[in-house]
Amino acid sequence: MTDDGCLYAVSGYENEERAECVLRYVPTTDGDRVSPWGVRYKKYDFADAFVWVQEHKPEYLDLVHRVPLTDIVRVFKPEELAADVAARSPRAARLFSYFDLPPMTWGCTGSLLAGLENDASDIDMVVYGSAWFTAQQQLMSAVAAGKIPAMSEEMWQKVYNKRVPDISFDDFVLHESRKFNRGEFEGTYFDLLYSRGYDNLHSVPPITLGRKTGKTTIEATVTDASLAFDSPGIYLVDHEEIDLVLSFTHTYCGQCFTGETLEACGVVEEHGDQTWLIVGTTREAHGEYIVSRTLLDQ
Repeated sequence: MTDDGCLYAVSGYENEERAECVLRYVPTTDGDRVSPWGVRYKKYDFADAFVWVQEHKPEYLDLVHRVPLTDIVRVFKPEELAADVAARSPRAARLFSYFDLPPMTWGCTGSLLAGLENDASDIDMVVYGSAWFTAQQQLMSAVAAGKIPAMSEEMWQKVYNKRVPDISFDDFVLHESRKFNRGEFEGTYFDLLYSRGYDNLHSVPPITLGRKTGKTTIEATVTDASLAFDSPGIYLVDHEEIDLVLSFTHTYCGQCFTGETLEACGVVEEHGDQTWLIVGTTREAHGEYIVSRTLLDQ
């Protein structure tokens, strides 16, 4: 929370002087959500958030919103407030009960973290570092045992229509159904979000804006997908021109596994002695995609 009461979601790892964020909630007398401290808030989507920051806090504008640490008056940490979320939301508590993870390796982010949820709010569970892969396996086991239902056709269609990806519905579900990073619980959508742990915050160089040189489509073998579920999702590839494929849209995170053949269409950027292919250069990522050719060709 900044000193003007706005709430930002941290979205990056380079936060030494300014926090990499995206504006989510703005205090306003006509807001439809009320915080635990009695302030009304309005939720802002991605595009409207940039418009508001451009008008009110232009000094924050960057690839994301870069908030000076001196402007921050409170930090809501998911791992520290998980018990509070569970106490306030019985449904979230029941979902959490299916995961057996070490304390301080997981929590809940989004509206539930800030106490601004409503009846339609998703459950945004976040897990740090290697514990995320344990959580993924636990979700897979819970679904296989029928403790957590598989996603319904209606929910898949809802997610697809929200994401509007440049791949067919069938191909979307084919990829998504093996990721086990989202689900449906008691009629509510939930995410299992990956975040790097404190021990691997800087395991890759900072994600910066490079020099755009055009658009291309490639096929390449994925040599390392260990950060494919990160934000952005990162794929190291064996390709004569492209070193990394990055997905800035959640739609294509975790899309390919190590050893698979990736097909990707995006914007080429030069970064020193490396060349990156960027997918998700706009919010909708129209004309950009990542698919696993290995999966589709099976």
